Amino acid sequence: MPTQTIRIGELSRRSGVSQRLLRYYEEQGLLRPRRRPSGYREYLVSDVDVVRRIRGLLAAGLPTATIASVLPCIREEGERLVPTCPDLIAQLRRERDRIDHAIDDLTTSRRLLDTVITAVPAGEVRT
Repeated sequence: MPTQTIRIGELSRRSGVSQRLLRYYEEQGLLRPRRRPSGYREYLVSDVDVVRRIRGLLAAGLPTATIASVLPCIREEGERLVPTCPDLIAQLRRERDRIDHAIDDLTTSRRLLDTVITAVPAGEVRT
């Protein structure tokens, strides 16, 4: 049975992701559509699930370069993404540590802003 393909507009509709963003994912190596002789992109129907995985990993704070290396090493089990490559857990732990450091830095920045905001004498507040 031949593999069913869809064009970018259909992938956009099924995944809820704009065509522009799908082209960006392709530029980043996250999607690899075939090209027809006419130049039109052809995606596999299974790319709908790939786009959902990409969106989930982006929401988790991973940069696209990391996602490109992570995608081949995960599979879906229901609503969960499950690692399939032995080195993936260490890589994801490093990413989690990076995110933790970013959160710490933002928390410190917010604390400093709160200090400045609360230091303004009453009656002199300018917006």
